[in-house]
Amino acid sequence: MLGFIIRRLLLVIPTLLGVAVAVFFLIRVMPGDVVVVKLRADGAQVTEETIQAERKRLGLDKPMIVQFKDYMVGLVTGDLGKSLWTGESVAKEIAVRFPVSLQVSIMASLIAVFIAVPLGTLSAVYRDTWIDNVIRVMAVSGLAIPGFWLGMLIILGLLAFFNWLPKIGYVSIFEDPVTNLSALIWPALSVGFRYAAVVTRMMRSALLEVMREDYIRTARAKGVYQSLVIRRHAIRNALLPVVTVIGLEFAFLIGGLVVTEQVFNLNGIGKLFVDASTRGDFTLIQGLVLLIAAIFVLVNLIVDVLYAFLDPRIRLN
Repeated sequence: MLGFIIRRLLLVIPTLLGVAVAVFFLIRVMPGDVVVVKLRADGAQVTEETIQAERKRLGLDKPMIVQFKDYMVGLVTGDLGKSLWTGESVAKEIAVRFPVSLQVSIMASLIAVFIAVPLGTLSAVYRDTWIDNVIRVMAVSGLAIPGFWLGMLIILGLLAFFNWLPKIGYVSIFEDPVTNLSALIWPALSVGFRYAAVVTRMMRSALLEVMREDYIRTARAKGVYQSLVIRRHAIRNALLPVVTVIGLEFAFLIGGLVVTEQVFNLNGIGKLFVDASTRGDFTLIQGLVLLIAAIFVLVNLIVDVLYAFLDPRIRLN
């Protein structure tokens, strides 16, 4: 298992290096000039000399190859640069917003897994019965309802039926766990419902496919109880594609909660991504893209390790 993990870790380096190089050059194809947008944001009249001086201060007057060298040297030393808009360290800007998106994503993932795996299993076991039909309707509803709209319904429902408005905003879980959970459980539920719908459908399809295999029929022919066949033989093999979906959805949520963050007034990575793109702050965009890429790579590594745990044959590949 250790050799398997080391091989997967070695693949992380060229992947992130390729992302870093690609994002550096592609981001400069974007139209607009961050210096002009910044200095003339409020309609101020700024001379060309002032604009050029600001470009020089930010290092944007250097040749592209020099900027690329500074960028790569900074990555090696752990320096992501400074935001062209605020002047703050990119690492600091991300560190302030990242815990919000990470916690919502983790809570949504836990909600989805605890709901989807049992429901998907029930749907497959009781195929084409009223139980299966009800679960499939719930799954289709989860796919059809946008998470941000469900979030607004949750807020309006709590206000209309209980005359209670959930806390809006973010407080660190280490400062006040009760306030933190009471604020983030609602966006996690609104996102987790769709997440659970995707996983439920995948769990049902995977389990139905596994239950058609010869070894399942053999176990049944030997008189093994249905519950034992499903629990010991079927579910473990059916989880392989489900784990992939769970991992990819989790990685997507880190930077994909833009509208949900707006609804619940959360200052997360998604909102930061939009702000950086609007302002043309390509230094911050580079850092955010690298963060999302690193998360996807890390999640894929974890999924590979879980694959090897669920199916020992994979460790030999």
